[in-house]
Amino acid sequence: MNIVCVIPARAESSRFFEKPLALILGKPMIRWVWEHCKEVEQFSEVYVATDSEKIKALAESFGAKVVMTASDHDTATERLYEVSTKVDADLYVMVNGDEPLLTKDYITQCIPASIGEGEMYVSNLMTDFHNPVEVVDSTNLKIVTGHNNRCLFISRSPIPYPKGNMDYVYHKFVGVGAFNHKALEFYHTTPRGPIEKIEENDSFRFIENNVPIYYYNCHCRSLSVDNHKDIAGVEAIMKGEME
Repeated sequence: MNIVCVIPARAESSRFFEKPLALILGKPMIRWVWEHCKEVEQFSEVYVATDSEKIKALAESFGAKVVMTASDHDTATERLYEVSTKVDADLYVMVNGDEPLLTKDYITQCIPASIGEGEMYVSNLMTDFHNPVEVVDSTNLKIVTGHNNRCLFISRSPIPYPKGNMDYVYHKFVGVGAFNHKALEFYHTTPRGPIEKIEENDSFRFIENNVPIYYYNCHCRSLSVDNHKDIAGVEAIMKGEME
């Protein structure tokens, strides 16, 4: 199976302008992510997908292959779809450019052994919440799955609601996902549904249309960089792992 990795990296983030260029322990964040992805043996190639000439120049300076994409994509998945029209593969693994802590051992957990002929394949990673404050934070997506790892629902609200007891481990979204081209084509041609619109989460493009998404718990220490304050937290974790 030909598997390529795509790292979406846009410059025009409203909360953090030119976020992929931010330095973490002296190294651009996009380079941290790319280096981790290059260590995955299953990937035939790793691409940075961007609409920024500045990000393109930086990525190429450390050896990354770059696919230039349109600047009007609303979601990373839409950017990934554009890449899939330019780069042929059996599976596209998208690793968010703001996840510098995710190493190869975690990234590979969303890669299936095989994909049935003609089926759509979508999978993502999740991990446990360890801080109750994070559970009520609407910027963190909460994932609920069934026994077969199929996603039942996703919400910015704390789900499931703890009415009966508190004996439950909440799970949060981790920025790694795998899609075959058939799933990306479906995503691109299917209009947004009411739940996707209200939650502002494009996974519902699949869920609202009964396309299964499988979530695998990587049990990782994930901290995506959403704003400048997160960099200090990421650096602290990295320093701890280096000691």
